[in-house]
Amino acid sequence: MQAIISLLRGVNVGGHGIIRMDALRDLYESLQLREARTYVQSGNVVFLSEKPHLDELAERIGSGIERRFGFRPAVVLRTAREMSEVVARNPFAGREGADPAKLLVTFLAGTPAAPDRERVLALNTGPEEMWMEEREIYVYFPNGFSKARLSMAVVEKGLRVAGTGRNWNSVRKLLEMARRLETGG
Repeated sequence: MQAIISLLRGVNVGGHGIIRMDALRDLYESLQLREARTYVQSGNVVFLSEKPHLDELAERIGSGIERRFGFRPAVVLRTAREMSEVVARNPFAGREGADPAKLLVTFLAGTPAAPDRERVLALNTGPEEMWMEEREIYVYFPNGFSKARLSMAVVEKGLRVAGTGRNWNSVRKLLEMARRLETGG
């Protein structure tokens, strides 16, 4: 069994895409995704699966949500190993004075085309700093999220790939939950 982290886009945000977390866990269990556990109210689910074909799982989860709740969020999946690599690649990890509360990781549903990636990386993001690694975008907001000049909607539109962001504390917590599930804890 492999631990999978599911990140849903636009769930319980601004009064839209409302799903109770107990109902979401029940849905995942009904899809034969074992030991589903949620984290906060924004559509984070960690579960065990024997079939780690992530594209097929994302499609199955999205269809299940649409059938049960009447809307279809983007579903982005990462294995525990992939999430561990996301944490290890954090380009701001060793920076003195960097506040982890000001770091956002956007998880992309796919890999952006090279020209789209280059165009987005060329954006003037100051004072925010943006790094892109494979299917993740790390953005450090030195003045906090509420005072950001960089629009993540513009970044995502430029990449032409759906994504969903999580703050650094959530990323670490989801990895911890996945590791515990894999070790039976």
